[in-house]
Amino acid sequence: MSERTELLPGSFCWPELATPDPAKAKAFYSGLFGWAGVEVPSSGGTYSLLQVRGLDVAGLRTLGDGEKAQGVPSHFLTYVSTASADASAGRARELGGTVLSGPFDVEGIGRMAVVKDPEGASFALWEARGHVGARLVGEDWALCWTELATRDAAGARAFYGGLFGWVWKGSDVAGYVEIYREGQPIGGLFTLEGDMWAGVPAHWMPYFHVPDCDATAAKAAALGGAAVLAPREIEHVGRFALLCDPMGARFSVITLREEGGAPA
Repeated sequence: MSERTELLPGSFCWPELATPDPAKAKAFYSGLFGWAGVEVPSSGGTYSLLQVRGLDVAGLRTLGDGEKAQGVPSHFLTYVSTASADASAGRARELGGTVLSGPFDVEGIGRMAVVKDPEGASFALWEARGHVGARLVGEDWALCWTELATRDAAGARAFYGGLFGWVWKGSDVAGYVEIYREGQPIGGLFTLEGDMWAGVPAHWMPYFHVPDCDATAAKAAALGGAAVLAPREIEHVGRFALLCDPMGARFSVITLREEGGAPA
């Protein structure tokens, strides 16, 4: 998939970076992915659209003073499309989730809410009213996969299945479950087990496709970031790494095997 002009409900549609240093973040992602930042006005201050070939791939906002005071770290927030932000927010509450903010209108381009699932992983609901989110997906330097890390896989499947109608299927990777929407894989779920993940909270993780995982990890380090997990093979899938930017926001990059292609 490449350019996207419309959204189906239950799609991963927008990765948004919240950072304490937008200038430093823009320089990092420009150097790493070639993302160009276009500033647009918003009620919360300046917001940046990050673009490849003039097409939106992600958003960037500055962490608010209140968030900084509370110790909120730099992070990517995953947006999921919905036909009605209000109805989905209400359904999330019924399923045991917490609505952290909204629903509220976003300058005539959409309506949204921020929700926390029963285990604490935050995500946003997006009702598009002119802005579909990422216009470029499934290509180099763009979002290609989104993944939930959780300690309660059964609970997560019940919550998100009830909220978005997602179907869950096993994969070639042991213990990994794929998320399907209308017969197509769009993301995954893995269980946080073992000492390696001790203290890591439940969270959503964006994956960006790159032509060379190892080269991208090395470049991230040269630009002031780091590899949280060094590049490694995923059997039958490709090669991936978990990286962080200079402000600590974590994201994954992956080079998929040619026969698999990049999912949306």
